Amino acid sequence: MTPEPPTTLAFRAAMARWATGVSVVTAHEDGRDTGLTVNALLSVSLSPPSLLVSLQRDADTLPVLHRSRAFAVSFLGADQRALSERFARAVPSEEKFRGSQFHRGATGAALLDDALAALECRLVSETPVYDHVLVVGEVVRLEEGRDRSPLLFYRGAYAEEDADGRLRPGRRAP
Repeated sequence: MTPEPPTTLAFRAAMARWATGVSVVTAHEDGRDTGLTVNALLSVSLSPPSLLVSLQRDADTLPVLHRSRAFAVSFLGADQRALSERFARAVPSEEKFRGSQFHRGATGAALLDDALAALECRLVSETPVYDHVLVVGEVVRLEEGRDRSPLLFYRGAYAEEDADGRLRPGRRAP
């Protein structure tokens, strides 16, 4: 007997139990910046240093990343929740960058100021999988930022940092 595949809701609920770090992926082309919040990211290789990010097929950052052949990833700290929320909104990229503090990397992509770390990547491959595209990039440059607690996402909410600097699972809004 073949098991029934899980429903979308059941799968989403199960994946919510996996705590993830939060980052912002950016790309730049012809004076235009794009970016979005991402928590589906992993290291692929140490030699050469490379990583994989999973982006929705309809993300406005994807075509810019594809054409420019480069992107950057900024790892967010626990105190950068507002930045994560800004880049997660479904609004034009110009609105996401308005008022955001960033600087340009060697690839031209925006690197968010005060990130835990920022990695600039040369696009290696794009693999469509269902409603996402798996993007692999070779890290060509990195910056280390201030050492502090990471921004984490768990059970549909951001983890909160307490007065002692410990992270506690966040509470999902009702």
